[in-house]
Amino acid sequence: MAGPDRVRGRVVDAHGHIGTMAAWRFYDLAEPVKPTVYEFATGAEYLSHLDTLGVERGLVLPNYGIPVQEHAFTLNPLILDSVASSDRLVGGLWVSFLPQNRERTLEALKHVGEPGIVALKTTFLLGGNPNPATWDAATREVAEACFDAAERHDLVFHFHTSPGGNSDIDHFVPLVEEFGRRVAIYLVHFGGGVSGHIKLVPKFLDWVEQGYRVYCDTTWTIGFGARWLMTEIERRGVGADRVLFASDEPWSDFWSEYWKIRGAPVSDELKERILYRNYEELYTR
Repeated sequence: MAGPDRVRGRVVDAHGHIGTMAAWRFYDLAEPVKPTVYEFATGAEYLSHLDTLGVERGLVLPNYGIPVQEHAFTLNPLILDSVASSDRLVGGLWVSFLPQNRERTLEALKHVGEPGIVALKTTFLLGGNPNPATWDAATREVAEACFDAAERHDLVFHFHTSPGGNSDIDHFVPLVEEFGRRVAIYLVHFGGGVSGHIKLVPKFLDWVEQGYRVYCDTTWTIGFGARWLMTEIERRGVGADRVLFASDEPWSDFWSEYWKIRGAPVSDELKERILYRNYEELYTR
């Protein structure tokens, strides 16, 4: 029975992070800090977290956030072990388009065909730019290797988005329009802020109508963001199958992310699609 600490009905978490990181002096703070407060060191710890909430299954990705290029790559073996040990978990491997990470990325791509691996994940917070017009030959070589692997194994490519800087949604428009018919592109955080939401809601649904394989979650959305996206989906009659519920734990908060969906002024049918059905359609192989 649902209570204050249990979800209502079926829920699957389409985006969480496992693995630990060292404390870091972010933004030149006086002392190193761990802003997430807690982490999930193993897949088993993450499953225990899901059990406490009443969540059925989840997709796990390497925990990242400190400016150390190799860190997230070192967690790829943890992802492989976690998805191999439980059929409740699927996972995504960490890659990078940066030429300095070429060998690490190629090593990760050797494992894309293993059971339970359904996604790739990268960010441009650590350098680079998603806009293909900015890529030199070395960058394009690595990027193409990633997209080729995703296409060959029908993986979903997760990209961190956030307002401003190289992760701003403006830089992702040409990437989606070059690769988004070949590969499923998942825009994590749906722009991550007011400007991103305002730019992206109409564009995202246009892309769906135009045949691009775009997906998103609503983590980090500001106030109106998730509400506007969902009401526009119902108004336009397109995109109901492209939004997935995710918590981004431990970098966001499960309950705030859950109630953006559960409490939205939209139909129960759309809520159910977002809370579990779209995950099942996208990742059940």
